[in-house]
Amino acid sequence: MDNQKKIPLILDGDPGHDDAIAWVIAASDPRFEIKAITTVAGNQTLAKLTRNAGKIAALLDLDIPVAEGREVPLIADLMTGGDYHGETGLDGPVLPEPKYPPSELSAVEMMAKVLRESEEPVIIAATGPQTNVATLLLTHPELKHKIRLISTMGGGLRNGNWTSAAEFNLLNDPEAAYIEYHSGVPVQMCGLDVTEQAIIYPEEWEKIRALHNPVAETVAGWLDFFQIKLKDLGWEGVTLHDPCAVLSLVHPEIFEMHDYYVEIVLDGEYTRGLTMADYKGTTGNKPNCTAVTGIDREKFVECLIEACSRFGGKETV
Repeated sequence: MDNQKKIPLILDGDPGHDDAIAWVIAASDPRFEIKAITTVAGNQTLAKLTRNAGKIAALLDLDIPVAEGREVPLIADLMTGGDYHGETGLDGPVLPEPKYPPSELSAVEMMAKVLRESEEPVIIAATGPQTNVATLLLTHPELKHKIRLISTMGGGLRNGNWTSAAEFNLLNDPEAAYIEYHSGVPVQMCGLDVTEQAIIYPEEWEKIRALHNPVAETVAGWLDFFQIKLKDLGWEGVTLHDPCAVLSLVHPEIFEMHDYYVEIVLDGEYTRGLTMADYKGTTGNKPNCTAVTGIDREKFVECLIEACSRFGGKETV
C-alpha cells in the first residue's frame, strides 16, 4: 500500500473477539484513516454487536461514526457464534461505555456517504458475514469505482469450520459473498487456509499483557476468554482470523497470496457456503479474488505485539 497517503478504511464486522483485535491493529497504524465502523449480525445479534462496536471505539479513542447494519442475512436465517464469543458477543474484560449513540444512518448509507466524500478510493475491511457489503454493491453500483479493495475474512479453500465445507461467515450469508465475488470490485480473501495458521499462544499474549496499557491488557483479556472454547476443541492457542484481513493490507510481506477464480456454492445439502477455487484454470474464468493462503506466524505475532504497544505503556524490545 502507498505509504505517502493515508488509506481511507471502513471497518465492517460483527465484533467478536477477533474482529475487535483486528480493529485494534487498524487503529494503531498511522497509515490508516478509519472513516466509519459498520456492524452486521453474525457472532451475536445486531444490537449486541453494535453496542460492542461503540465500546471498542471508546476503548481505542476513535471519534468516528458507528452505523448499524442488517439484522439478518439476505435470504437465510441468522446463525450466531455465542458459544465462542459469549452472551454479549465480546465477553471478558469490562469495556468503557460508548461515547456516542449509533448513527442515524444505516450501515449501507454510511458506507455510501464515506465513498462519495472520499477523495481517495476506500478499502472496506469486512470481517463478518458480507451482508452489508453486498447490499451496498446492489443499491449503489455507481460507487463501485470508489472501492479500492474489499478485504474479507471468510471462506476456506481447503476446509470449513462450521461444516466440513463452509466457514462461519460464508455459511451465514453465501448469497452476499456471491454478489461480492461477482461484482468486479477487487476482493482479497483471508480464509481458513491462512487464518488457522495465524495462531498466538498463551506465553506470547503474556507479552501483550506486560505492555501495561489499557488496550494491551484488554486484548490479553479477550484472548484469555476466546481460548476457553478453543481449548475444548483441542487448540493450544487462539486462531486470530479477522486480524489477517487488516494486517495483510499493510504487511503483505508476511503473507502468501495467490490470484484465483473462486466460486461460492449456494446450494447442496453439504456444500452450501463452500468457497471453491479454480486452481488449474479449467473454467476459463479470470481470477476474481486474491486468496491469502500462508503466513509467517512469528512475524504476525510480532506485528500484533507492536500494534498493542502503540497505545502506551512499556516499550517493546
